[in-house]
Amino acid sequence: MTTSAPAPAARQTPTAPARGRHRLRAALAAAALAAALPFTGGTAAHAANPYERGPAPTTASVEASRGSFAVSTTTVSSFAARGFGGGTIYYPTTTTAGTFGGVVVAPGYTATQSSMAWLGPRLASQGFVVFTIDTLSRYDQPASRGRQIQAALDHLTGSSSVRDRVDRNRLGVIGHSMGGGGALEAVKANPAIRAAVPLTPWNTDKTWPEVTTPTLLVGAEDDSVAPVSSHAEPFYSTVPASTRKAYLELRGASHFAPNSSNTTIAKYTISWLKRFVDEDVRYSQFLCPAPAPSTAILEYRSTCPY
Repeated sequence: MTTSAPAPAARQTPTAPARGRHRLRAALAAAALAAALPFTGGTAAHAANPYERGPAPTTASVEASRGSFAVSTTTVSSFAARGFGGGTIYYPTTTTAGTFGGVVVAPGYTATQSSMAWLGPRLASQGFVVFTIDTLSRYDQPASRGRQIQAALDHLTGSSSVRDRVDRNRLGVIGHSMGGGGALEAVKANPAIRAAVPLTPWNTDKTWPEVTTPTLLVGAEDDSVAPVSSHAEPFYSTVPASTRKAYLELRGASHFAPNSSNTTIAKYTISWLKRFVDEDVRYSQFLCPAPAPSTAILEYRSTCPY
C-alpha cells in the first residue's frame, strides 16, 4: 500500500497584536543594550560627568554677576597662613552638591587681595571654592608669588575650615600682573594644576615651554605696564602648541582692567575653569569656536577644539 507524505503545515501570518508584541520585545531589548553601553556624547555624556555643578549654562548665566549658588566667606589671617599672606575664601554654602574645584587668586605688584575681591563671589556662585590671597610683601616678584600661590592651594585643601568642600585634584590659579606671572610660575612648577588664567600678566621670563596646564592668557590693548607685545603675547606663543591654550585681548582696556568687575573677563574665566577644572564640556560652546572681535574683544586666539 502506498502512503503519501503529510502535507506541509500552512505558514501562519502573525496577527496584528502578535506583530505589536514582537516589536515591543525588540524595542525593550534595544533599550536594554543601549543602557549597558557607555555614554559617548550628548546629554547622556554630560550626565555621566560627576564634576558638573549647576544648571546647563547659557550666555546669560556666564555673564551674570552671580551664579546659581549662594556664597559664604571665611577669613584666613596672616598669622594662620604659612608661606603666603592670608586671604578670604568664598565658597558655595550648599552641603549637598558634592565637592568643588578650588581656585587661588593672586594680586599684582603693590596690591592686596581687595583688588581682586570681585572675582571671589562671582566665581564661587558658579560652583568653585575661591581663595583671594595677600602676598607676604606687596613687592614680591612673580617667582615668589608662584610659590605663595602653591602654599595657598596647600592651605585651602589641607588645613582651611572648608577643606572638606574642595576636591584637591581639581585646582586652578588666577593672577593679575605679577600675580599673573606668578600663576605661570605655579603651573610651571606644578603641572597637576588643572587650569590657569593670568590676567594682564607681567614677568621677566618671556618663554614658557614647560607649561602643560590649560592656560587662558588675558591681555589689554592699552596696557602700558605689561604691554601685550612684550608680555601676554610672547607668553602665549611660547606655551607649547600641544597645551590647550587661548589668548584674549581686551579692546581699549588698561593694565588695571582686572581690578574691577568685568563681564568679559568673568565670562571667559568661568568658562575656562569649568571646562578644565570641572571637565564640564557644556562650557566649550563659549570657547570654541573662538569668539569673534567685538566692542569688548580685540583679538582671540586658541587651540580649539577642546
